[in-house]
Amino acid sequence: MSKELIRLSQCTMAFDGEVVLNSIDLVINDKEFLTLLGPSGCGKTTTLRIIGGFATPTSGDVFFDGVRINDLPPYKRTVNTVFQKYALFPHLNVFENVAFGLRINRHGGKKLSKAEITQRVMEMLEIVSLKGFENRDVTSLSGGQQQRVAIARALVNRPKVLLLDEPLGALDMRLRKDMQNELKRIHEAMGITFIYVTHDQEEALAMSDTVVVMDGGVIQQIGTPEAIYNEPVNAFVADFIGESNIVDGIMIADGVVEIFGRRFKCLDGGFAPNEPVDVVIRPEDVDIVDVKDGMLTGTVTNITFKGVHYDVIVDFKGFKWLIQTTDFCPVNSYIGIKIDPDGIHIMKKSAYSGMFGDYSSYSAEYDEIGDADYEPEEPDIEEAPYEA
Repeated sequence: MSKELIRLSQCTMAFDGEVVLNSIDLVINDKEFLTLLGPSGCGKTTTLRIIGGFATPTSGDVFFDGVRINDLPPYKRTVNTVFQKYALFPHLNVFENVAFGLRINRHGGKKLSKAEITQRVMEMLEIVSLKGFENRDVTSLSGGQQQRVAIARALVNRPKVLLLDEPLGALDMRLRKDMQNELKRIHEAMGITFIYVTHDQEEALAMSDTVVVMDGGVIQQIGTPEAIYNEPVNAFVADFIGESNIVDGIMIADGVVEIFGRRFKCLDGGFAPNEPVDVVIRPEDVDIVDVKDGMLTGTVTNITFKGVHYDVIVDFKGFKWLIQTTDFCPVNSYIGIKIDPDGIHIMKKSAYSGMFGDYSSYSAEYDEIGDADYEPEEPDIEEAPYEA
């Protein structure tokens, strides 16, 4: 069973009367890799600063190993931080950058010997894959190598917790992916708690044991990457974590939901009969079939080749869906789709209902999409052709 290390209890933070954290509760376990994920202004960095001691909550409590630490200054907490800007000393080589904290701090009330410092630094450089770089000028290193120096400097003091505030934000895409793997490896090698802040959902899913999704100063959902992706609790989480088609539905009964007048089998239950719900269908869970076999039929309005699959935008009675498929479907083609019960997820209505999931103006990567021309011979959809 995991041991609790940090607890935030009813923590609120306000600046000039504006609440940026709203009574959040969060438990972080020893040796866990936990990611705070959300858009800019959601409160994730403020949460990190509270844990590190750089900010004191307006109300609420912070506990470390069961001891309240609200008033404990950062330098007395067994916590170190790696920022997006590496803040390395350009006049010091790699070894001296990593050794800096050991030279200015006393450990256990005594000064470390030169031999002890050398041993600790060299062990850390090996962990971050920089063995042999100790005499290199930090300004001659690549961005990823500089980031590893910053991580080594933070870890050489052997903290119980490493805080990482968007540390990969300055790296290019390929280097970010490489560093994601490096951070996972370093976390396993060190066996301490990592608390990571990012707005990049791919980073969160790739590295974390636990993901905390935040918006508007409130924790929306806490869970494993798999649970957050497969079982989002509301439309915000479903939209922020990956791509999602989010449509209005009616929960007819346990295991049966109605979308666009047609009934589909699903695996969810526990809703009131005929309760309005939000329905999440991931793009990869939709199969394109012949029109005669389709549970729904619609018109392709856009197709983009993505390397391993096509991103296809399909118009269903004015609502645009994103479908990811290896099948090529020309623009203006009329298609059917099939969705298995485990590809349909049902959520309670929330303040986010109706805000996400329609790709009518999916202009981040595609041209703006106009309305499709509807086929007059579209099949009648009054009856519900779902499979028993």
